[in-house]
Amino acid sequence: MRYWLMKSEPDEFSITDLENRDQQTEGWDGVRNYQARNFMRDDMSVGDKALFYHSNTKVPGVVGIATVSREGYPDGTAFDPQDPHYDPKSDPDKPRWYRVDVTFERQLDRVIPLAEIKDRADELEGLPLVRKGNRLSVMPVDKAHYDFILGLEHAGQ
Repeated sequence: MRYWLMKSEPDEFSITDLENRDQQTEGWDGVRNYQARNFMRDDMSVGDKALFYHSNTKVPGVVGIATVSREGYPDGTAFDPQDPHYDPKSDPDKPRWYRVDVTFERQLDRVIPLAEIKDRADELEGLPLVRKGNRLSVMPVDKAHYDFILGLEHAGQ
């Protein structure tokens, strides 16, 4: 099993949106970064755990947990001219973009803010999220980092 952090803007797709989906499952589509695409296409497996992270919000941070429920497959939004994620250079016979399906596990009891995670940079050394300029929407997380971040959920309460 591998561990991931998956970022989403809550105005576009939130942890609550995932929780409220039929079967609490949704395709993680619209990713248009090659490195993140490669993670989804080549590395993510059914059963992998993901920290669900809200970005581009007043308090960005980890808000929940999801599980990969379908391995990488072509992202059909790239082929649909009506979709905001349409890519005219993507060909269904040789897809450029991929997605995975994720299933809701739970919302955290509190948001674990990015600022708090950055304050713990010594314990989270090597975590891609705390590196300057990291904009990936899908990134690997060491199990130790995954466990540490979830351990912050009830810290100080």
